[in-house]
Amino acid sequence: MELVNPLAPEGSPEAPGVPRKEPFVSGTLLQRSPVFEKPAAHRLAKSPSDIGASEVKSKLLSAHTDSRLLVSHRSLNSVTIASSEFMASNTNMMDDNTNNDTKDDSNDDCVEVKKEGEHNQKMKGTRKREKKQTSAVWRVFELLNDVVTKDGVKRAKCTWCDEVKNYDSRYGTGNLQRHINKCYRPDRLVVGQMLLGKDKDSLMWKSSKFSKDIFREKLVRAIVMHNLPLSFVDYSGIKDLFEYVSEDLNLICRNTVRSDIVNMHKKETNKLKSFLKEAPGRICLTSDLWSSITTDGYISLTAHFIDENWILQKRLLNFSDMPPPHNGISLSEKVYSMLADWGIEGKLFSITLDNASANDTFVNILKLQLNVRKALIKDGQFFHIRCCAHILNLIVQDGLKEIDGCVSKVRESVKYVKASQARKRQFVDCVKLVSLDPKRGLRQDVPTRWNSTYLMLRSALYFRTAFTHLEASDSNYRFCPTNDEWDRIEVLSKFLCSFYDITCVFSGSKYPTSNLYFPSVLMARLTLEKHRDSNDARLKKMADLMFAKFEKYWSEFSLILALAVVFDPRYKLQTVEWGYTKIYGEKSSQFDEVKDTLSSLFDIYCSNSAMRKNNGSTLNDVNEPNESLDEIGSGINVNEAWKEFDSFDYEYVVSTKKSELDLYLEEPRMPRTTEINILEYWKGHQVRYPDLTAMARDILTIPVSTVASESAFSVGGKVLDQYRSSLKSDVTEAIICTKDWLFGEANYNVGDVVNEVVSLDDNEEPDSVKSSTSGTVNS
Repeated sequence: MELVNPLAPEGSPEAPGVPRKEPFVSGTLLQRSPVFEKPAAHRLAKSPSDIGASEVKSKLLSAHTDSRLLVSHRSLNSVTIASSEFMASNTNMMDDNTNNDTKDDSNDDCVEVKKEGEHNQKMKGTRKREKKQTSAVWRVFELLNDVVTKDGVKRAKCTWCDEVKNYDSRYGTGNLQRHINKCYRPDRLVVGQMLLGKDKDSLMWKSSKFSKDIFREKLVRAIVMHNLPLSFVDYSGIKDLFEYVSEDLNLICRNTVRSDIVNMHKKETNKLKSFLKEAPGRICLTSDLWSSITTDGYISLTAHFIDENWILQKRLLNFSDMPPPHNGISLSEKVYSMLADWGIEGKLFSITLDNASANDTFVNILKLQLNVRKALIKDGQFFHIRCCAHILNLIVQDGLKEIDGCVSKVRESVKYVKASQARKRQFVDCVKLVSLDPKRGLRQDVPTRWNSTYLMLRSALYFRTAFTHLEASDSNYRFCPTNDEWDRIEVLSKFLCSFYDITCVFSGSKYPTSNLYFPSVLMARLTLEKHRDSNDARLKKMADLMFAKFEKYWSEFSLILALAVVFDPRYKLQTVEWGYTKIYGEKSSQFDEVKDTLSSLFDIYCSNSAMRKNNGSTLNDVNEPNESLDEIGSGINVNEAWKEFDSFDYEYVVSTKKSELDLYLEEPRMPRTTEINILEYWKGHQVRYPDLTAMARDILTIPVSTVASESAFSVGGKVLDQYRSSLKSDVTEAIICTKDWLFGEANYNVGDVVNEVVSLDDNEEPDSVKSSTSGTVNS
């Protein structure tokens, strides 16, 4: 870079046409340069008359040019900014230098030019103007005007390290400069990194230092977040990209990525253990089995709990390999070992499983193991919860058998349309011909998931006329349902709509679902009973088939889930009483069992609370004994006597005072259609009902479906796909669990587990099925 002085005398080294090379500036923040030393003429001359005005101008402009040494040759745009203050000061000195006295200063780091007018020279005693701080050290140091030493010396604070140094104008800023040269700053800035601030008058610092450790951590997080293969770092294009970003970067290999992921998993495991330990309530579990593309078995274990802020939390604890046999004994041993590793076997309330035959044996053995530690409430009476979404799927699948021929035709029609782009475009033309929206899309079902079959039927009904036109225009299409079959599909779709809504409610994992079990199952039963008396023979037969399966699994309501609705202020105990009256008649024994269980369970929570309080008071008594009152006379223990009174008084108060449960049930019920956050409701009542709130926290945590565990299989299918199915089980678990802990459900949709969408518009992405997150049940 060439620097010239346009005002230098002709022939001089700084004149135009005579280029001067800018010296290279090292990484040191402030280099000694001529700008900090007085010009030779300024040091030797005793009066302004000894130096000509033109020579003064030349020297000052030369000093200004040398001030560019403060910046690196890479930051010429910052040079003008860094030296603007010197330019303004030097220009003023240049105008008045012939009439002003130049006063020598002992400061050897900067030039202080004292300017006085002719009138001031003639008038003695006139107050001199304060010196302007032109030294570059004041970009780093801040002068503390209000702080002085005992000797009257001022103090200056380093803005990098906050160290305070002495500053005496008589001796200059040399000590401040020496501190800057050795001061450590995390980013170790250089002057070349000075950039213009937003106000264009100030300078700001910007660090460009590259941290290899931070880059490595972010790279591993990205691989986990986006399900990238471990060999991602070995791609030649990726290597070339990162070499361009930083020449000094040594990209890690796939083995290092694997090691970093495992270490990250261990680190996050310790954090989660502490989080689970601090959970104020009990923990509910969901679990399920899955087979990979290579038929390797895996078991998932998910924890559900409500934290101290009354937020429902879900964490995937394990995604572990599960070799055969998959019987009850093997499952119980595997799950118990996982619980012991997490240290939560003493904090469990329930486990939700599907209806596989092996799960009954599995739960019974696991319950015995936990009861040895007396870890379960009421010896595990409420421990086993059957997946309601799975039961509902079995019920509706029996009903769909009645229209199996219609469903098969619709399924084959959708497959026919998506078989090729030509057929797809032909169908789009038919859709536009009948003025329908092709963006609605056709949904392909998963035969084992009835809700996906329902969505397929509903989407096909929208394109009913388009399929009719396709049949007329394409002789190869032979799967179009008849008008009578379309009418039958439409009637049955309306009938199944309420069951689909219930499935969506049961599948939620971000809000409590246990309080929605009783009203949902009750509405399903009443709907089936109503359509069993239908005049439509096919609809009546379908309802009969579904009701028979309903009676097999839900002839009796789950007792603990029936209690859960009591803790919903929109339903309370009145809903249970009304529901059992509709089913079993007035004064049913089932309702009496619910009331008795509710009271006995509440007594357990009250007893546990009183035990904790007594343990606390006992510790206080031991720590602070009062020997003067403990024993009187011949050794009568006063404390023991008064404890007997306390017990008597407690029984008296309990017999006369209403419990928290009674007070809550006597409060008026909220309108049923009110939309509330039930967790926020109990958070606001934990002071008024402390024991009842603890009971509500545990019961509302219960998930009524295993969808949360099945969601992990959706991620597992992306990690263990056909291109990378050889990952070791520990690495697979580390990737899937760490992704769940760090990123939650942000990277997968529960609907992906059961639904696939076929878009009819080439420019449109497939629609995704959104499950309902509303906390209400439509009746």
